Amino acid sequence: MFDRRLLKNFDYQLLLIVLALCLYGLLVLSSAIRGAATGSPLVYLQKQALSIGIGILAILIIISIDYIYLYRLSWYFYALNFICLGAVLFIGSEGGGSYRWIDLKVIDFQPSELAKIIIIITLASLLVGLKEKLANPVQLLPLFLHVLVPMVLIFLQPDLGTALVFAVIFIGMLYMAGVPVKNLLILVGSGIAVTPLFWLKLMNYQKMRLIVFVNPDMDPLHYGYQLTQSMIAIGSGGLTGKGLFSGTQARLQFLPEQHTDFIFSVLGEELGFLGSAILLLLYFLLIYRILKIASFSKDSFGFLLCAGVATMLTFQILVNVGMTLSIMPVTGLPLPFMSYGGNAMLMNMISIGVVLNVGMRRHKIQF
Repeated sequence: MFDRRLLKNFDYQLLLIVLALCLYGLLVLSSAIRGAATGSPLVYLQKQALSIGIGILAILIIISIDYIYLYRLSWYFYALNFICLGAVLFIGSEGGGSYRWIDLKVIDFQPSELAKIIIIITLASLLVGLKEKLANPVQLLPLFLHVLVPMVLIFLQPDLGTALVFAVIFIGMLYMAGVPVKNLLILVGSGIAVTPLFWLKLMNYQKMRLIVFVNPDMDPLHYGYQLTQSMIAIGSGGLTGKGLFSGTQARLQFLPEQHTDFIFSVLGEELGFLGSAILLLLYFLLIYRILKIASFSKDSFGFLLCAGVATMLTFQILVNVGMTLSIMPVTGLPLPFMSYGGNAMLMNMISIGVVLNVGMRRHKIQF
């Protein structure tokens, strides 16, 4: 039975921030989808609203279950993660040259999104068990292999962006768990050393995205087209923007993927610097509330769960906004709570549910 006294510790501020981001996303999406090349714009909006509704329901379910059960079931989650990611390579549906989805008839399931929260849960459980041994670099090898297996499966889809999310979650959670910085530098250095091996496995379009990032003008009509149009859109927005529904880059279909990866470009063009600043402020408050809940958690497992979620969201925000400004390479990472996409929205909401769960159970309720 759910103890209603736990609601005394419920972080309503965090939930309100998330809802504000979702509503802001629907507002910007309502303009971005007007320039979509195919399908009814209203359908996109309805599906996104439905995803938000399901996400809220998921939050209510998650907070009703003590998060300690996530610790006890972590290896079952890891096995499920391995099965789903492996299945994509055999029965996955193709889209944009990648195999990232499994057609469940009712929905297209994207296991790589689920894998993010599962790796946070399972890595947190391992770190708790190794708390006294983290200063020993040898003890980091099992942790590295634990993350490497799903990371490679995602890389093979191919999905470079999500694979990088795993790497950042890994480093971020190790740091928050108290692993010495020198050991982290060894891990990072080892990763940089094997980068040429991953480069050989990249698809041609992935290599060109990285090359064009260095010099967007080398191929402005093909691989550099997205970056060029994005910078034009954001630059033309100025201080206050052209006005909602008045952006030309998205409406006239100059800006590809304006409702998914490049929705920040639509925001920058139509609502300008002020509109973008409001979004970034909401993101700052989001991460702040998550870290505050982490600081009050009653155990290391809860603390690491929150730290993992904060790391994941921060990295995705920085990379997505950065790529629209051409200070990060195009990786295909969606903007949390803003970009169109049911899988990403649901998993982000589940992540918030886990954080709220930790906050509600931070100490014994007394009256």
